[in-house]
Amino acid sequence: MSDEHQPARGTVALVGGGVVGSAWAVVFARAGYAVRLSDVSPAAEAAALAGARDSLAALAAEGLAGPDTGDAVLNRITTPGSLHDALAGADYVQESAPERVEVKRELYRTLDTLVPPGIVIGSSTSGLPASSFTADMATRARCLVVHPINPPQLIPLVELVPAPWTSSDAVDRAATLMRDVGQAPIRLSREVNGFVVNRLQSAVLAEAFKLVADGICSAEDLDSAMSDGLGLRWAFMGPFETIDLNAKAGIAEYCRNLGPMYQGLAAEQAEMREWTPALVGAIERDRRARTSEAGLADRRLWRDRCLAGIVAAKRRIFDREGR
Repeated sequence: MSDEHQPARGTVALVGGGVVGSAWAVVFARAGYAVRLSDVSPAAEAAALAGARDSLAALAAEGLAGPDTGDAVLNRITTPGSLHDALAGADYVQESAPERVEVKRELYRTLDTLVPPGIVIGSSTSGLPASSFTADMATRARCLVVHPINPPQLIPLVELVPAPWTSSDAVDRAATLMRDVGQAPIRLSREVNGFVVNRLQSAVLAEAFKLVADGICSAEDLDSAMSDGLGLRWAFMGPFETIDLNAKAGIAEYCRNLGPMYQGLAAEQAEMREWTPALVGAIERDRRARTSEAGLADRRLWRDRCLAGIVAAKRRIFDREGR
């Protein structure tokens, strides 16, 4: 049987056809799921399909498109024309509506009436807690944040963040599905501002802006400190494993030797600095000198090609060395 005629492994409804919705379409379709994508804008739906086509071509170049042909994957993605039709018979719903709480509240009131109670609804929100837009739902126990890291067709991490009323079964089912489609879910015990990834990124950005503001280094050198330094290690292991391997006897020895230094640095770094217009403007000028505004779209494609190469390399290394 050809890959074009393989039965779908399930049906996923995607609500919202922006950049994130388009990427989710690739993630689920690549894994063999039938995808129904719905957006209030037909133009957004068309753009999502075009984005999925381009993404699959880039993935195929690095052997990351999955076992099926690009056409077979694209054929699994449809735009039924109405939200009702997209949701009918879906096994899971991923919402990627605009990041405005009033928009999500109105949408979830509609989803509450259209999605069968047993179906889990994950939100792609990058900062809004699910409690801020699901409180009035009759079946709110099946709702949680399922936050991807952009672009999710290349970066597998997904943050699962329950609202106070989210059932453990809903979290379990979301985690199982994410693993099934090749993502790497992490589970938060409760809602917290920024979730995990943005809190980590916030700490790095806060210090990065300070170092540039104080004239310690340029914005270009700061980026190099990460891309040519810490980022190389962090591409395949986290900060705890990093320090565990940086002392002969492991993490306890590292903390005994360097803990006081890091605690002193943390005290220095506790002061929050405003990202002033002057500071942001200076870094903006530095960035635009390297990548013009007109060149940002091409640079994003360059980023995705680099990510695809890194992901492919990691897979080869982990297959050879073990993880």
